[in-house]
Amino acid sequence: MTSKNGLLISGAVIVILGVLALAVPIFTTKDTKELAKIGDLKVTAKEESTHVIPPFVGPAALILGVVLMGAALVRRQ
Repeated sequence: MTSKNGLLISGAVIVILGVLALAVPIFTTKDTKELAKIGDLKVTAKEESTHVIPPFVGPAALILGVVLMGAALVRRQ
């Protein structure tokens, strides 16, 4: 894989991540933690964590991805 193809692919992936960051700025994950274990008996707890993507990350990723893709196309010529 040449550096031109690498730039193009990297730019495309970053653009996709930027679009996802704009489309879904808040997401929730679930985690199961083991609180206690006595023999075969396990006590677990489920926790939900909410994660917020800062508002500047999506547009910044879009711009960076487009710049990388443009650089790859310019280097091809």
